[in-house]
Amino acid sequence: MAGLGADDHPHGADRLCEAGDRVYSRAVRRGRVPRADAEPVPCLLELALLHPDPDDMDWLVPTAPQEVMTRLLRGVHDEVSASQRRVGAAVAAVERYAGLGPSVVPGAGEGTAIRVLDGLSRIQAAMDEATEACTTEVLTVQPGGIRPEHELTEGLHRALALRGRGVRMRDLYTHVARHGQGLLNYLELMGGTVQARTLDEVIDRLILFDRTVAFIPANADRTLALELRHPALVEYLVTVFERLWRLAIPLTAPLPDTGIEGISHREQSIAALLAEGHQDAVIAERLGISVRTCRAHIARLSETLGAASRTQLGVRIAQVGLDGPTDVPSITLPGQESRTVR
Repeated sequence: MAGLGADDHPHGADRLCEAGDRVYSRAVRRGRVPRADAEPVPCLLELALLHPDPDDMDWLVPTAPQEVMTRLLRGVHDEVSASQRRVGAAVAAVERYAGLGPSVVPGAGEGTAIRVLDGLSRIQAAMDEATEACTTEVLTVQPGGIRPEHELTEGLHRALALRGRGVRMRDLYTHVARHGQGLLNYLELMGGTVQARTLDEVIDRLILFDRTVAFIPANADRTLALELRHPALVEYLVTVFERLWRLAIPLTAPLPDTGIEGISHREQSIAALLAEGHQDAVIAERLGISVRTCRAHIARLSETLGAASRTQLGVRIAQVGLDGPTDVPSITLPGQESRTVR
């Protein structure tokens, strides 16, 4: 059965396939199962009956049977007049699973404080739910370079819905995003509802709704995400955002002059990262540019500073004072000593 998809499991959580029934029952009895055990039955992940254990992603923990019943009844309610039999089947199925072992206490991954969202569809559904509940403010950090048109278009319906309810939005981007016409068009469409600022570098993607729920990526390709509702975690992320916001430059304001003839603001940022010993690929990722563009700027730096090698370039960078922070003063992150954030 390995590799079967949703089309091979045409059922809901109220009437699992035989294989799914065995794996979920085992998960309820034992508290968790190895991820490999669930590979033949992807329906369990698709129906959110199993989800990754945040302490060990090689294991899956079950959603509490009582929570499964709540979810089922919520969906069945709209069909109850034509589907009375399904309501009875859902209750019976959940009661049977609940009787297999001790109650599964939310907390390992599906609790209210930290929830692991596995798969783009689940992440999208959670984001839509948070958007609908939002009433006052959205804060976002958008790393990378120029925002692709399709990304801006995909999120436009949520942004317009928020604007319609009077929700204010603040977005942080890298300086490179200033060159994207799509972002400028988006901000013009949203009017004064959205404020945008930029920095040389920003932290990884972050979305905060009403300072009560946050979403952050949980893996490199962003197919896993964490939904955070723990007050201390959310407050920490809000503090980080606010401090970066104060350091950032409004999108409508020009970038400050470097004060060194022939050296652009971006090249100054690259020089500072070169001085820290970072490789070209790391510098490109942190500044939201391609490696090819990064190397072109390094070549210009070498020419401007009269350096014939990377070693000599490092010396020249230090001599002219480009090895320090560009335009970012020192700040103190929550729980840390004073340091410079670039």
